[in-house]
Amino acid sequence: MRTHPLRPASVPLAPPVPAPELPERMQAVRMTGTGDPSVLVPAEVPLPQPVMSELLVRVVAAGINPIDAKTRAGRGLSAHVDGPIVPGFDFSGVVVRTPYESHPLAVGTEVYGMAAFPRTGGSYAEYVVVPSQSVARKPASLSHVEAAGVPLAALTAWGLVVETAHAHEGQRMLIHAGAGGVGHFAVQLAAYFGAHVTTTVSGRNRAWARELGAARVIDRTAERFEDVVREVDVVIDLVGNAQGDETGTRSLQTLRHGGLYVNVPTHSWPDFARAAAAAGVRSTSYRVIPDGDVLTTFSRLLDSRSMHVFVENVFPLARAADAHRTLEAGHTRGKIVLQVSED
Repeated sequence: MRTHPLRPASVPLAPPVPAPELPERMQAVRMTGTGDPSVLVPAEVPLPQPVMSELLVRVVAAGINPIDAKTRAGRGLSAHVDGPIVPGFDFSGVVVRTPYESHPLAVGTEVYGMAAFPRTGGSYAEYVVVPSQSVARKPASLSHVEAAGVPLAALTAWGLVVETAHAHEGQRMLIHAGAGGVGHFAVQLAAYFGAHVTTTVSGRNRAWARELGAARVIDRTAERFEDVVREVDVVIDLVGNAQGDETGTRSLQTLRHGGLYVNVPTHSWPDFARAAAAAGVRSTSYRVIPDGDVLTTFSRLLDSRSMHVFVENVFPLARAADAHRTLEAGHTRGKIVLQVSED
């Protein structure tokens, strides 16, 4: 039988997987206000309800990021938080509700991505509502705990290294905090695209940073990077001036004329643009954009072993406050993750 050239032959749809029965309430960790980690309190809350193009995902694991802790402490995104709310961006889990029966991410699909916190409740919960465009299939080679450590940090690293710095062969790039969540992805991506990477880390992470692909590793506890680094094309600053050592200000000395300084941590150096202009270099801040298509690309890199994620600490959901304390103590290698439910 002939078909119209613009009309594909009819293909019968596979029968949809039945949606599971769901509870009316769920276990979560709620942020009761802003302050120290004690404001993170286990609670039973209503199950969130997806609308329009949103998915409902059963969370197996949730990643923790510095922006979570900043928001909890009254900085970060706290101005957008109105009343008690479930925090958290990163998750890995299983789809349990879709916008329609034949949605590409069908019920039962293992996915990972970013929640729309603080517009909606976040991922420190047994279930989370997420925009379908912010989700991708979980890398087959990763556990849910590993996958939960990827989304925000990897998307940030991609935006910094690929979309902003345009990493390429022979480019000279300085990446601060190269052993952290965003940093360990940024080092790998920059090296993958051919850049000559210098990174600053604490002493225990020097050998590991070289394994990630850094050509030069500086122990920030033993050496001042501005004394030994010169004429780089790009600085990706994951520290800023917020830790008392003026990493941002010192970084301007390492750039060539017209080079690019990228300031990442929220509110870490409000005056960076003026200082960069006075030093004769370009500058920009960066904010992560949840993008399922980029996550799909990252899945391929992870499954091919071209990229790796490292999770150093795993806490049960009820101990989210302890996880924040560990994060804020510093020196975490890679990511911290909450185990929310069984795989």
